Formats: sequence, C-alpha cells, structure tokens
Amino acid sequence: MKFYDIAPILKTKSKYNMIIGMRSNGKTYGALRHALSEYFKHGSEIAYIRRYREDLRGKRGEQLFAALVLNSEVEKLSDGEWTGIRYYSQRWYLIRQNEKGDEVRSERPFCYGFSLSEMEHDKSISYPLIRTVIYDEFITRQYYLNDEFVLFCNALSTIIRLRDDVTIFMLGNTVNKFCPYFKEMGLKHIESMEPGTIDTYKTVAGLRIAVEYCATTDTKSANRPSDIYFSFDNPKLEMITGGSWELDIYPHLPCRYRPDDVIFSYFIDFDSQLLQCEIVQFNADSVYLEPSDSLVFFTYIHRKTTPLKYPDRDIIFSTRYDPRPNWFRNIKRPTCDIDRKIASFFSNYKIFYQDNDVGELIRNYLVYCQKDMAM
Repeated sequence: MKFYDIAPILKTKSKYNMIIGMRSNGKTYGALRHALSEYFKHGSEIAYIRRYREDLRGKRGEQLFAALVLNSEVEKLSDGEWTGIRYYSQRWYLIRQNEKGDEVRSERPFCYGFSLSEMEHDKSISYPLIRTVIYDEFITRQYYLNDEFVLFCNALSTIIRLRDDVTIFMLGNTVNKFCPYFKEMGLKHIESMEPGTIDTYKTVAGLRIAVEYCATTDTKSANRPSDIYFSFDNPKLEMITGGSWELDIYPHLPCRYRPDDVIFSYFIDFDSQLLQCEIVQFNADSVYLEPSDSLVFFTYIHRKTTPLKYPDRDIIFSTRYDPRPNWFRNIKRPTCDIDRKIASFFSNYKIFYQDNDVGELIRNYLVYCQKDMAM
C-alpha cells in the first residue's frame, strides 16, 4: 500500500494546506514527519492543535510521534543526534541515551500542544520559533465549538503574532461534508472534488489556500489486509476502506403525493443551502398501504432551487439572527403551536428526505440545534 505523500501539496507553497481523505492513510504521519524535518533543518518548532484538551492528554499525547520513532525517523532526520521523543504536559521533547545509559532530554520542546477549547490560557505566551502548525481531525460528525473558526483564528494569532513565516496544515477524515471551515474559508468546490486532486484558492488579500482530497486508487489496488474487517454491505464503511465521504442512509420518500396533499410548507436555511419541508396528509387507503380510514402524515424535505417567495410570511428556520417573527433559529426549541407541530415530526421519526445528502444536512442542523439548547 502507498501511504499519503505530502510533497505535491507542498509544491503549491500555500500558507494553508487542507488535507482530507480516508482514515489511516498517513496524513498525520506525513505532516508530522515534514514538520520534524523542518525543525531539524531550520529550527522551526511545531504547534499541534486539537479541538479538546482531552485529545492531548495521557496516551493520546504520548503516542503522537510513536510511529515516527518506531520507524527511526527521528534518528534519520537528526543525523543520529536524537533517537526518541518524550511527552510532558502538552509539550514534546527530543531524547537520547548518554554513555551511561541515562536518558538525556532536549532543553526546550520542539512541539507544543494547543486545544481550541482552552486557548484563553495561552494568549499571553509567545511562540516566536513556531513555523509549522498542524490542526489534526478538524472535521467532526459531532459538535463543533461555538464560533470555532474564530477560535481557530485566535489560536493562530497567538502563535503567529506579527510574522508571515508560518505554514498551516489542517488534517481531516472524510466524515462530514458540512464542515463550517469550508464555508468560512470560502472553499466552494470541495463537494465536487475527485480523489487525488488539489484545488487552490486565493483570497482578495493574496492568501493562498490549497485543498487536497487524498487519492484512494493506490489503496484500493493494494487491497489492504485490514479491509477484510470492514467488508460489510454498508456504504458508510467506504469512508474507511476507500475515502468516500461518510453518509448515513436516510429514509427516502415512501410514496408519491399530489400538490393538494401538502397541507403546510416551511423552510430550513442552513450551511448556505435552502431546503423546502412539506407536511403531507392523505388517506391511507389511497396509496400503497392497506385499506384504512386513518390519515397519513409525514414531512418530506428536499432542496429548494428557487429563492424564497414570501420571506416575510413563510416559516423559516435559520442559524442567522433575524428579527422577523416568522424566522426561527432552533427547530428543537419550539415557542408556539406551529413550532411544536413541526418538531413532533422529528421526534416521531416521520421525516423523509430527497437523498442522503439532504438527510446529512438536516442531521448537521439538528446537531447545531441540540448544542444551542445546551447553551
């Protein structure tokens, strides 16, 4: 199997280098090896960023460079001066043994750990020698921090200060298409990228951002021995074995309905995408169901390809703040009878989707709503 090669994205000479792909393909290994090489060549120290402090504690911190040590990369890159790495309190030091067999540790760390959730504690500290920043696992299917992109930029500001010699690597597994960083950084074409390609973006100020969707063809042709453990009939496992974006399988439209069967419509505006939600009602014996006098109710959610026709009257759920009384932010926090009726379809699992991408978008919106309720 051929593991990830960081060389192609380095050729773009970008300040930001976003690398996304399948799990365990060598993204973190390649970025850490490059950072360590830069340290031994130029004295460029490393900042290793994670979302939560727990991601840096104990064995997680101790094992970060374990593969590089096992493969003798430290000894090779340092020309034999150092042989290992020791972790202490969110800092990594180089180590070797002296003639007596005692462990000798470098005077200062070569890598510092940062957690976005606790960056307030690091604002007053200066890191003038850090020139490589690695934010690992920046994509998640769980909760993002409030204003996480701003927190990330604040962390970078603490590290960079007034310099312009820092290179940033953002590493992520293909677990969630709807990552807020994509929108915040103006990365508009990630969903359409093909594996093995690199796109570059440039801001109006001239900042260059490179995005690489790691190749998967070599991995598939190599037929990794570990793939046998994930050879089930579940499309979501393709993210592990092939690098595809992870998507749940969501319920699709159970039957056809007529426009007259739609008794109410509302809209969800999330992640720059507009969705139309139609509450459908019809008699059960008019379709595929067994003859019955009962009524069928469900909500069908699909993309809306035209602008809102009545933005001052339609019920609209959006993360944006809007003073109009028909605009709401949290579908899980009902404030009136209409809200409660809409929310009941979600709590009773009477929601169907145009496709899995729409279902995934709604899942991310509901994650946002759940997090907002905890605030």
